[in-house]
Amino acid sequence: MSELAFPSGFPNEDWDWREYSDLSLNVNPLGPPPGVRTAIKRAIDRVIVYPERSPKALKEALAATWGVRADQILLGKGVTEIVYFLAREWEREPVTLAVPAPPEFLYAYPYAQRVLWSELKRWPRENLLVLAQPNQVTGQTIPFERLRNWLLESRNPVLIDESFLDFTDQPSAATLLELRPNLFVLRTLSAFYGIPGLRLGALIGPPGVLEKLEERRAPWGVDVIAEAAALACLADAEHAERSRRLICEERAWLWSQFPSIPALTVLRSQANYYLAYLASGAAELCEWCYRRKVILRNTTGWPGIEGEAVRFAIRTRPENQRLLALLREYFCG
Repeated sequence: MSELAFPSGFPNEDWDWREYSDLSLNVNPLGPPPGVRTAIKRAIDRVIVYPERSPKALKEALAATWGVRADQILLGKGVTEIVYFLAREWEREPVTLAVPAPPEFLYAYPYAQRVLWSELKRWPRENLLVLAQPNQVTGQTIPFERLRNWLLESRNPVLIDESFLDFTDQPSAATLLELRPNLFVLRTLSAFYGIPGLRLGALIGPPGVLEKLEERRAPWGVDVIAEAAALACLADAEHAERSRRLICEERAWLWSQFPSIPALTVLRSQANYYLAYLASGAAELCEWCYRRKVILRNTTGWPGIEGEAVRFAIRTRPENQRLLALLREYFCG
């Protein structure tokens, strides 16, 4: 299970984090909006008081951004914390996990039945189904109309992780909440707004169910620093647009460069990362890049991945050029 391990922070304690390019983490390369630093400084004086048990202003801001109601949102310390909470709450519920899937789902639901993420015809119509849109390993998305049709033709509980949806042009499944019972959607600010260290996520779902879940949650799930940073993120529409434009441009540019590295078979992605298959030696490639302070994610052996593969984030042009140069050096000498 070592290849499924969660990110643990700086990869080498002797490195300065600014000296390496961590492409194993799919975080906005622009980082957080500029107003976040100021918001955090202003919030420091409030650490001497308890935060709201369920921050009203933040819920309202998220609701406006995501096009849902505030009473349809439950907040938590990141998507992973919410996933584990739901796994405990629904531990008696049989689960089917659509794979490939991110590590947190594999650990939270170790005994789940598995179905291929891309094979909607085989998705169960009974019991809980857990999936990610876009897929957090391949970066691919299910066309919204196809996903919508499946959801409206079924009634079993479905949990959809949309942690990287902001990097795509796909609508959120949360738009179907009024039409589809037992639908739950996970969202986060970590990746798109570049604040994974603050741990802030949300579950969107039916108000009645969320109210009951809230009663069984530990209080004060969002601290004052994370709340202030989140509000600053949501207020900066220009940064959000600039981030989407950068990823779209760099995703297309990288795709145009991949044919020059025939040793890699790269899947077309709609997110901010790519999955590349190779004939062999994924671990060796990752180690070789690691020694050059570029970190890739070895996904070989992950459920739903057939063969050897690595995943890497889409970053700024200099970082993307550096990655391509290393890949060409490794494969082409």
